[in-house]
Amino acid sequence: MASFPQIEGIGTAGGAIAERSLFGNTLEQLAEITSSFGLKNYRARQLWHALYKDRFSSVEEITTLPDSVREQLQAAGWVVGLPQIVQTFTSVDGTERYLIAGADGNTVETVWMPNGDGAEPGDLTEETANPLDYRRATICVSSQVGCAVNCQFCLTAKLGIQRNLTAGEIAGQVAAVLNRQKVKVGRDRINLVFMGMGEPFLNYDNFTAAVRLLVEAIGIPESRMTVSTSGILPGIERFAQETIRPKLALSLNAPNDEIRERIMPITRKWPIARLFDALRSIPMGPRQRFTFEYVLLQNINDRLHHAAELAALVRNSGLPVTVNLIAWNPGPDIPYSMPSPEEVSAFQKHLIASGVQTYLRRPRGRDIYAACGQLKRTVA
Repeated sequence: MASFPQIEGIGTAGGAIAERSLFGNTLEQLAEITSSFGLKNYRARQLWHALYKDRFSSVEEITTLPDSVREQLQAAGWVVGLPQIVQTFTSVDGTERYLIAGADGNTVETVWMPNGDGAEPGDLTEETANPLDYRRATICVSSQVGCAVNCQFCLTAKLGIQRNLTAGEIAGQVAAVLNRQKVKVGRDRINLVFMGMGEPFLNYDNFTAAVRLLVEAIGIPESRMTVSTSGILPGIERFAQETIRPKLALSLNAPNDEIRERIMPITRKWPIARLFDALRSIPMGPRQRFTFEYVLLQNINDRLHHAAELAALVRNSGLPVTVNLIAWNPGPDIPYSMPSPEEVSAFQKHLIASGVQTYLRRPRGRDIYAACGQLKRTVA
């Protein structure tokens, strides 16, 4: 089942029991669980609603189930298993960074960004008649503990890879933050970006299972989700076959393979041209666009001749593309420099003048190590 790793529970007369997580299971899997207790099918639906709509944190709270059923579940070692926020850091700009713990004690980072970061253009203009009853925010979600891709400018890469997150742990980050922020799904405008710790396409099955839970169970449409990949070719090819598919962002970061290979060694395996070929296989609607993320590193990829080369690359690709520029966010022991605001502005203006739709992602939470490329389970 798609659930948290089992952990040893409290010993009973029959010996230790292993706790098992309900959160992360599909409706069909919950039906298997309830049927194992001889319960009727509607009990699985009640459990589904309690886990994903009500987002209860304990079996005791699920009062739609009789006391006897809750006792049976608990005696068999079943717990809700919603991830726990164990530490919170708050930025001067309102961003919150969370250390979220799984059942094995490993923590990952999740970020809440009120009003987003400028990467979702529609959020910059949409208004409501009563702003007190309506909020916009973006949640940045992790997919692995650490990361194996080794991008040279990213602090998360320093961790290496420790393990994949389960579908329940990925979707559970979102549920935990929704609960903390008292979000009303369906009314508040919430965007999800799978741009936290890890490479989602190197944990493909759990990532896509989490997306289905978020869409079908929690109720966040895939049109409000963006997944970022460093360029995992087999993952992009599988992604093209999905029926539930978030928007796709390619972490490009260079106008050619030579520069990209220096800062993203994965380019040796899958060069830009092959990635573009894979992107062309993804069905796109008339108004849909890919995003190319471009981290600006001073004197590495941020000169105006780089902008001209990038514009030509985008135009020649024939792909519907928006470029998101990100001024590099500094981290300890990473030997790059952040370009000046004037240099960033000049780069953006050059792309726009060349006919490339370009946005500048606002840095959120730099002071608490919550910005893009800074996630490393920092606790001080």
